Amino acid sequence: MTTLGEVVDLLHTWYPPATAESWDAVGLVYGDPGARVRKVMFAVDPTQAVADEAAEWGADLLVVHHPLFLKPVHGFAPTTPKGRILWTLAKAGCGLLTAHTNADQAETGVSESLALALGLEELAPLQPAAGVALDKIVVFVPPDAAAPVRAAISDAGAGEIGNYDHCSFTGQGTGRFRPLDGAEPTVGTVGNIETVEEDRVEAVLPRSRRADVVAAMKAAHPYEEPAYDVIELADAQIASTGTGRVGKVAATTLREFAEAVAKILPDTVHGVRVGGDPERAVRKVAVCGGAGDFLLDAMAATDADVYVTSDLRHHPAAEFLEKGGPALVDIAHWAAEWTWLPVVSERLNDALGDTVETRVSTTPTDPWTFRV
Repeated sequence: MTTLGEVVDLLHTWYPPATAESWDAVGLVYGDPGARVRKVMFAVDPTQAVADEAAEWGADLLVVHHPLFLKPVHGFAPTTPKGRILWTLAKAGCGLLTAHTNADQAETGVSESLALALGLEELAPLQPAAGVALDKIVVFVPPDAAAPVRAAISDAGAGEIGNYDHCSFTGQGTGRFRPLDGAEPTVGTVGNIETVEEDRVEAVLPRSRRADVVAAMKAAHPYEEPAYDVIELADAQIASTGTGRVGKVAATTLREFAEAVAKILPDTVHGVRVGGDPERAVRKVAVCGGAGDFLLDAMAATDADVYVTSDLRHHPAAEFLEKGGPALVDIAHWAAEWTWLPVVSERLNDALGDTVETRVSTTPTDPWTFRV
């Protein structure tokens, strides 16, 4: 039996809630983690039509991209539109989970799914996510006390690199010091310069664990005043997550590329709007799922041939094109983010096998219904 909690844990492993923006509301909105899950449906928006579809299909969990409640509420009475949506799910015994900005930046997330749907290869984040801030601790310790110190700092969180822990480096050297009045030296006497053989022990650690690791080192160290350094390390990680994606397509023109985009994405009233010379050569493409005008300033200085995103406004788009940078392809917000649904659905199927049935909603939730 697969439980709701197990499905939630999987989705949170792939799209960690901690990576969501501070203003966002993600995670399990409604449902009992101990309840059995047989059917999971995926949709972009938690609209009434989507809730009705999930209830009619008998879904045990509805996973959506956009939050139902972005601001705190005190209840979900069916006298309001949003309350009625959750009431519909609750009556049907269907849980609700949101993966929003935490799914935007992730591997197999929204922007990456859009990029792959459009045929991009050699993908990289437009703005790589910052890696975990790291320090290095360097401590000098008598050889016979080096092992307890290494163990202490490892237990406190130092020495974890990828799938390894207790990682450290040890070198040998000579320490020199003179105890002053008031000192109670473990080695040497007050007033005399002392030299001792010492090991230099080094290990990396998350910066968030600095205080704990230093405290553990001091507690395990035999000296009254250990000699040590804590060095802040530069972020040298090659991020596979981050905002947007950039990649390459087979050489084409802007017109041909835009026509291909229109064929690949779900049909919408919005369609595909293009800014730029139709005959412009296109090889390098940048994308951002959802509203991407916040990246226009950064995009202006890139070597991308075209930027694909949604919800571009008149003045920012016009001013961007005046700078002679990438062309613009503006697509419907819902259509762009819908490309993520088949990806996460398949990923859940692969993880859980035939214990859970999944469904991707094709109910259009784009707000525009016709064009005159």
